[in-house]
Amino acid sequence: MDFDDRERPIVLISCVKSKRNAPSKARDLYTSPLFKKMMSYALLLDPKEIYILSALHGLLELDKVISPYEKTLNNMKVKDRKEWSDGVLASLEARCDLQADEFVLLAGKKYSEFLTPRLAHVTEPMDGLSQGKRLRWLNEQYHV
Repeated sequence: MDFDDRERPIVLISCVKSKRNAPSKARDLYTSPLFKKMMSYALLLDPKEIYILSALHGLLELDKVISPYEKTLNNMKVKDRKEWSDGVLASLEARCDLQADEFVLLAGKKYSEFLTPRLAHVTEPMDGLSQGKRLRWLNEQYHV
C-alpha cells in the first residue's frame, strides 16, 4: 500500500476470540493466526500508531495490560455497536485528527460500520472478505 507523501497511517486492528489465559499486553493477548498476521501487516505499513479495537475495552493501546475476556460486536444490537463506536471515536479524537490522519482499518463490518463514516481518510483493504478470505489476503501481502 502506497501512502505517497501523506502522513504515515494509523492502523486499527479488530480483536479476535482466541486469547491467552492470563493478563497480557494487548499486543500479546490475542493469539489467532488472523490477529498475528494483521499485526504483521500493520507493522509493514510503517504506521504512526497501531490500536486494537476491543469489543470490551474500545480503543486499546498495544502495551495496555488487560485480562482475557469474552465479548464480540458480532452479536451486539445496532444501538450497542453505535455506542461502542462513539466511544472508540472519542478515544481516537483525543489521540489524533479524524479529518486529517490516514487510517487503515483491519476489521470486519461490525467493527467498521459506524467508524468509517466518521474518518475522513480511511482504507479498508479487507472490506467484505470473510475471516478465511482475510487470512488468505494477508498471506498474499508481502509474504506476511
